[in-house]
Amino acid sequence: MASICTVDLGLRSYPIDIGAGLLSAIGPRCIDEGLTGRALVVMDEGVSDVYGPTVRQSLDAAGIKVLDIVIPAGEQSKSHTQLIRIYDAALEAGLERSSFLLALGGGVVGDLTGYAAATYLRGVPFVQVPTTLLAMVDSAVGGKTGINMPQGKNLIGAFHQPALVIADTPCLRSLPVREFSAGLAEVVKYGMIADPALWDVLEQVSLEELLADDDLLETIVLRSCEIKADVVQRDEREGGLRAILNFGHTLGHAIEQVAGYGEWLHGEAISIGMIYAARLSEEVQGFPPAETERLIQLLDHLKLPTEFPDLSWDGLMKAMKLDKKRKAGAIGFVLANHPGDVAFGCPVPDEVLAKVWERTVS
Repeated sequence: MASICTVDLGLRSYPIDIGAGLLSAIGPRCIDEGLTGRALVVMDEGVSDVYGPTVRQSLDAAGIKVLDIVIPAGEQSKSHTQLIRIYDAALEAGLERSSFLLALGGGVVGDLTGYAAATYLRGVPFVQVPTTLLAMVDSAVGGKTGINMPQGKNLIGAFHQPALVIADTPCLRSLPVREFSAGLAEVVKYGMIADPALWDVLEQVSLEELLADDDLLETIVLRSCEIKADVVQRDEREGGLRAILNFGHTLGHAIEQVAGYGEWLHGEAISIGMIYAARLSEEVQGFPPAETERLIQLLDHLKLPTEFPDLSWDGLMKAMKLDKKRKAGAIGFVLANHPGDVAFGCPVPDEVLAKVWERTVS
């Protein structure tokens, strides 16, 4: 029996189905949500042979005409080049406004497909079918879509909510341990911003135990989605509160860019970003140093990086100053008062940023 979390946005509301064996029922679920006609399935080369046949068969059996396109795996595919490929495939397939797109894979596929759906024929429905933990608990939920630019991550995009999200949790067992671990960084983030009990759970199990426990996987994905849904419902377009979801992301995105997209997985960069944000929180908000140490120990326990990269501070600062969340030229951070209580939009002087970086890396 799947768990269902609803993102309540009025006419843009949608369900998130979470559980085991959901891929084989995706066709009927699309029909349930009023999605019929033709579908363009966008998937990356890492999942096309593993999950593509199951999804296609289920859609076919439901009477939905299926076409598909495979994109290269990796952050580099969140690009204008791949976006045009999707447009070309949609046009060649004759997709109409009554058609829909379906993203099958990780966050890159979801963001890219969502942006294509937001802009093709000025907007068509799309379905998110995340197969990575990072996508299940974060990028597939909330309607943020987009592509990267050489100057920074997610600088081009649109808010476009999916019509349906389907998270088949056993898909997580096919992930390399490094990717599963990277996804847990976002779960740790949810513990910091809203529910410290998530830290308690993660501290008590190994990665292997977590992956082997269907009920625990479902519980963690569901709780993460509930937290994100609650925030998105109150601030769909990041006018204020939604910024708390960016804890650790300001520096994390800069690390991804400066190191070169693909060198660090998103969750790995966010791991370092959260440690840095915690150290900043000590300096600015009086965040307890003991809680920073607990955070570091938890990240290490989850096989996430805790040692800062050998990257140019000037380069990181330049990248952070291009961050789309800046205001009046100031870099805004999400800072913590204590686990479960954070403040957003906190401008921190450049000299304080540099001091905390130097103190942390030394």
